[in-house]
Order: sequence, then structure tokens, then C-alpha cells
Amino acid sequence: MRSRPPLLPFTLESATEKVRLAEYGWNTRDPERVALAYSPDTKWRNRVEFPQGRDEVCEFLTRKWAREHEYRLVKELWAFTGNRIAVRYAYEYRDDSGQWFRAYGNENWEFDADVLMTGRHASINEKPIAPEDRKLHLPLGPRPADHPGLTELGF
Repeated sequence: MRSRPPLLPFTLESATEKVRLAEYGWNTRDPERVALAYSPDTKWRNRVEFPQGRDEVCEFLTRKWAREHEYRLVKELWAFTGNRIAVRYAYEYRDDSGQWFRAYGNENWEFDADVLMTGRHASINEKPIAPEDRKLHLPLGPRPADHPGLTELGF
């Protein structure tokens, strides 16, 4: 098993980098690539689903991104200590009918010695939005350095 830098213990700089790397990964919408950031026995809580292990995480993400079109995500470090990070985030997507949504959430992450995520506990709220109310106009992939974060967007 290989380590996933940045390594422990987290500093402000390395925790911020870890959050940004997670954001980049999720914005690829590549379930297999994203699942590699999690330990083989990872345990999640995501709304009413509780995936366990990389295979279930990959299946969960495949279903998620099959119904959440034009998904764009911004994450922001909230707090960190030892091998844990707390994150807040927002993402926007449209469904098959063309309705846009914005989801807001918080995640608590826990990492093993290889800095693979062993636990992800997410709390998420979402609401329908009009297309003109979208704020996450990002290209697919990494968020450009000049695109505002959550605080700058007023989230």
C-alpha cells in the first residue's frame, strides 16, 4: 500500500492541500480514481447510504455521478488535528429534467498511517436553484486558482 501525501501529522498547509486534492479528485467524477484515496476498509456515512470498502464507494460514486450532471464541487478546510480533518463544501449539479441544485455539507475525515481515508461522515442539505443562481462555473477537473472559494462566494 502506498502513502497518499501530504503526510501526517497535518499542518495548516498540508491539511489545506489535502482538502484541495480531494476536491480535485471529486471534480474528475472518476469513481475508480476517487476511491483510491480511501482505505480498502473505509466506512462512510452519506445521507441514507453507508458504503463500506472501496468497491462500495466506487459503486456509490458511479450511481451519484450518473444522476448528477455537470457536477462541480468546492471544498474548504474547516478544522484539523492529528489524523482528522473537518471540511465544509458546496456543489452544484443538474438532474435529468434540467433542474439545477446546490448542495451544502460538512464532512469529518479520519486517516490511517498511510493517509488513506478510513472514515468519511457527511451531512448534506440541498435545494433547487435557478440556472442564473449558479455560482460554481468551473471547468471539469481542478478548480482554477483564481476561482473563488466558499468564503469568497459567501457560502
